[in-house]
Amino acid sequence: MSLTSVQDLRRIAEAVGALRGQSVRDVEIRSDCRQLRVMLEDGQQLLVSVLLDESGKPRLDADLLRGVEETAQPQLEVRFAQGQ
Repeated sequence: MSLTSVQDLRRIAEAVGALRGQSVRDVEIRSDCRQLRVMLEDGQQLLVSVLLDESGKPRLDADLLRGVEETAQPQLEVRFAQGQ
């Protein structure tokens, strides 16, 4: 039996721990049951997936996707003077 790495478990625990105090807006599951998406009121999404490793064994993965306004960097705005 293969074990999940400590780093993967920490990352999953951190993603799930970030849900404390959040309200769930919606939950979706893929038709093949390989991914669960939990949508939160504040726009964050938790994706819990089953991935296959190199040997074909299933591995649990979780990612916390933050809203666009939290992750987007401000764009560089360049103005050009007309007639020069």
